[in-house]
Amino acid sequence: MFRLASLMSALFITSVQAAPVVLSNINGYGFDANRQLQPFSVLVFDDSTGKVLARGDAALAAQYTQAMQRDGKGKTVLPGLIDGHGHVLGLGQYLAVAELRGSNSEQDAVNRVAKFAEANKDAQWIIGRGWNQVLWPTKQFPTTALLDEAVNDKPVYLERVDAHAGWANSKALALAGITKDSIDPPGGEIIRDSKGKPTGVLIDNAMALVEQHIPPADEIAKRRALNVAFSHLLALGITSVHDAGVDTDTVKLFQQLAAEQKLPLRIYPMLSARDPQLPQWLEAGIIDDPTDFLDIRSVKIYGDGALGSRGAALIDPYSDQPSQKGLLVTQPDKLTQIMQLTIDAGFQTNVHAIGDLANRLALDRFEQLVPEDKRASSRHRIEHAQIVSPKDIPRFAKLHVLPAMQAVHATSDKNMAGDRLGVARLRGAYAWRSFVDQGSIIVGGSDFPVELANVFHGLHASVTRQSQDNQPEGGWLPEQKLSLTEAMRSFTVDAAYGAFQETSMGTLAPGSWADFILIDRDIFNIPPQQLWQTEVEQTWVNGKQVFTK
Repeated sequence: MFRLASLMSALFITSVQAAPVVLSNINGYGFDANRQLQPFSVLVFDDSTGKVLARGDAALAAQYTQAMQRDGKGKTVLPGLIDGHGHVLGLGQYLAVAELRGSNSEQDAVNRVAKFAEANKDAQWIIGRGWNQVLWPTKQFPTTALLDEAVNDKPVYLERVDAHAGWANSKALALAGITKDSIDPPGGEIIRDSKGKPTGVLIDNAMALVEQHIPPADEIAKRRALNVAFSHLLALGITSVHDAGVDTDTVKLFQQLAAEQKLPLRIYPMLSARDPQLPQWLEAGIIDDPTDFLDIRSVKIYGDGALGSRGAALIDPYSDQPSQKGLLVTQPDKLTQIMQLTIDAGFQTNVHAIGDLANRLALDRFEQLVPEDKRASSRHRIEHAQIVSPKDIPRFAKLHVLPAMQAVHATSDKNMAGDRLGVARLRGAYAWRSFVDQGSIIVGGSDFPVELANVFHGLHASVTRQSQDNQPEGGWLPEQKLSLTEAMRSFTVDAAYGAFQETSMGTLAPGSWADFILIDRDIFNIPPQQLWQTEVEQTWVNGKQVFTK
């Protein structure tokens, strides 16, 4: 299976004569070798090799009078957007289940489930995702009661918006054998009522108790879901994704699609540390695809849970629930073992860490396990780096660990983060400016489908620290705002850096891949509050147009 990538690479490389295309009359923005913003009005690329040949002004276009000419009609052109942390198969599957995002109460969520069940009577299970009790009037976790009233003849399982908690009806709990006498698994919690009875909500590793009973999708269903996700992402101008935590079956499917030339955007998969075949992948070594459609050289390790479900592992107790400090999804000894394994194999090691304890544990191990002379070149990452002790933030720069952060998490979490953490710990929360000022390169992402897969929402959150209704006034923790150029870097050249790809994408510099988008406004000359409204009109990958509005 490991040879498919090299076969795929051969299919993409051709020796045909260069066929320049000149895209002129554009308002282009790219980056130079120093990551500085570079405007241009003409872009020249080769649609056979997929590479940028040159960029400049009208004088450049005059040098290519025999080339194919395209009129950009004054549109703004940006490098193809890179989402540095998403879940591609999960997105495709999410788009086919009950949509609970934005539900304004437990009853509203249940009503949506009932409507979905009515429309999908042949489904063995009713699956949904996106609920968030923090946005409901009670702010309390839901229970089986209302869910059982709506659907009691088949199992129902609904993932929380962050995928770190699940909500099941009684039928699903019964199939899983979850009772009053069930024991919480390590790194997980079965939420119970005052009498010890399971309420239907499962946190982190306890979710597997139900999930293992859900019939797995076959290859046909997975291909269908991936194609739905690809189309969705390309329509949003996303030309490359760092897929955070992928099992062997899904990686093999990516390889098959690439070999068939049916992979329309670039995927940088992080192999899941939970996959039984991880040792074989590590032994086979890095797969460096010359076309950059499928570079395989990283591993995703799971440190803790999420803040909204109180699964993020904290050094001190939760301010709004002093009996809890969160959950370590991977216990410390096991974390050391897996990190040692991946680091020794020469793979980039990317640790999910949201709470300040999980971040500290990951940093401690990077300091212990990575030789000092290999820290910069290894580009190991902490995924999320969401709540970090202020004294641990400088350690990212010292250890050359990249923070892979999702700006939209801050604007989604701002209404509950203070309750969970208290005022003092917010100093190290969603601290983008603190990281940038010390020289850390932020790998920007969205964590779709936890959040919407729209980079312009992330740019808006980065620059304003506000929700889309411009709240709070002046921004939440505004001292951590980024400039638009800094934010744009995090979703282009800096995200590419996080995948060892900064010389080939994210800049639109000569020699890089001709991955670019045309959008409906000049984002560098509009009020920042309008950034999230930006729409993509065309998406190009490898010099080929793959989406038009």
